[in-house]
Amino acid sequence: MAAGRIEACFSALREKGEKALIPFLTAGDPDLETTEALVVAMAEAGADIIELGIPFSDPSAEGPTIQRSSARALERGTSLRTILDLVGRLRERVKQPLVLMGYANPIHAMGAEIFAKRASEVGVDGVIIPDLTPEDGAPYLDPIRAAGIDTILLAAPTTSEERLTMLVEQTQGFLYYVSLQGVTGARASLSAGIEEKVRLAQSLGDVPVCVGFGVGTKEHAEEIGAFADGVVVGSAIVDRIEEACGGLENAGAAKRAAVDAVAQFIRELKEPLSR
Repeated sequence: MAAGRIEACFSALREKGEKALIPFLTAGDPDLETTEALVVAMAEAGADIIELGIPFSDPSAEGPTIQRSSARALERGTSLRTILDLVGRLRERVKQPLVLMGYANPIHAMGAEIFAKRASEVGVDGVIIPDLTPEDGAPYLDPIRAAGIDTILLAAPTTSEERLTMLVEQTQGFLYYVSLQGVTGARASLSAGIEEKVRLAQSLGDVPVCVGFGVGTKEHAEEIGAFADGVVVGSAIVDRIEEACGGLENAGAAKRAAVDAVAQFIRELKEPLSR
């Protein structure tokens, strides 16, 4: 079943002594055709799991980079339905797990049951809903789980050990550990004390723990890969897409440049995680 793809990925990585590279991009930025090309290129360049962001008009956990990408994607007419259609096309071309990350509102608008059914049909492997707690999110998360899709929960430096234990028990696929307080965005340095907090989460169960928010360089990936099970990189990738396509969203050369730049960045990030 598709729901086992994430677990199988981490199992294979453990056997090879590698850590997971999990890149994120906003679906539909600069357009869905380019997103498809980007995902295929990232998969070929060494990405282990790929997150597709669902654009939303009020992405409260996101910094300026991803906010802008969401706005561009929405301007192009990107919707949850067109993203699910994209996943269906990608599933024939990409063997890596595909995870959707998005806010509750678009799923609510579609209907949680309808979303879960369609996501399962097209081959979505996991879903992250950052503005829902496990307690409040049950009407959304339960249908997704019932459809055989992993529901990936988030923890943060402010999470108590008691609550962290609950999150480790309830998350599926992996636990997404937010490395810092605040919004997404590449940072010059990582949050102090993150290794100790991640090791605590790892000690509470056998689910992989992956770190994201603020990860923007090969050096960051190497540092996190020394203790975490995976590294999530988002804003630094979206930055490269924006830089390559800046003002030239409809230019084929600019889109090809974005794909090439992201693929090269993925190769750089994966190298220290493969040692």
